[in-house]
Amino acid sequence: MSGRNILSLRAISIPPRHGSDPEALLVMLHGWGANAQDVASLALMLDLPTLQLLFPDAPFPYPYGPTGRVWYDLPDNYAFESDPEFVASQPKLQESAAKLTEWLRSLPAITGVPLEKTLLGGFSQGGAMALEVGLSLPLAGLLVLSGYLHGPPRLGTVLPPPVLMVHGQQDLVVPIEASWRSRDVLQSAGLSVRYHELPTGHEITPAVLKLAQNFTEEIRLSASRSE
Repeated sequence: MSGRNILSLRAISIPPRHGSDPEALLVMLHGWGANAQDVASLALMLDLPTLQLLFPDAPFPYPYGPTGRVWYDLPDNYAFESDPEFVASQPKLQESAAKLTEWLRSLPAITGVPLEKTLLGGFSQGGAMALEVGLSLPLAGLLVLSGYLHGPPRLGTVLPPPVLMVHGQQDLVVPIEASWRSRDVLQSAGLSVRYHELPTGHEITPAVLKLAQNFTEEIRLSASRSE
């Protein structure tokens, strides 16, 4: 593992296992109050030897602990509902989205891997950020683990990437209803959504990682065949 500053975000980078050039990138965003190290520790459970894995830290400090980071502050009694006015009311969210977009656009020049071979995922608030910025970029795929939409999907001029959504039926942090609403909105907008529910809480379990790994490998192989 290595940490480095790429523009305004600090990230942990895990290179391909055998020192070769990466065939693709997988970027994973941590949740509210966690940090890049928390998500990177799960990388050892992913069998993706030809990919470079990147784990950025959110820009803002967590107010309740010295090591945590946040993409934006969660309002009191936030219901995780899709609200067209939510993003406009959250300056930290807007700043995080701008920094994350800029950072993602910088990766091809740094890694040699185009955005078309980059997958973006996240857990909880990180999953929400993946949807916030990833739908308007020419990415290979999005992985949303226990995540949610902030508001109407922000689609760009490119074809939106396919989306994997995984949510725990017993999630007491981000209710499963938020996942249902997000799935339905994305599908109504014409996106390809692969949706899974598991009998778990608000957590990344080995079963979640297996679904993420399978989706990532499928996208990688599809991109390789299209070359």
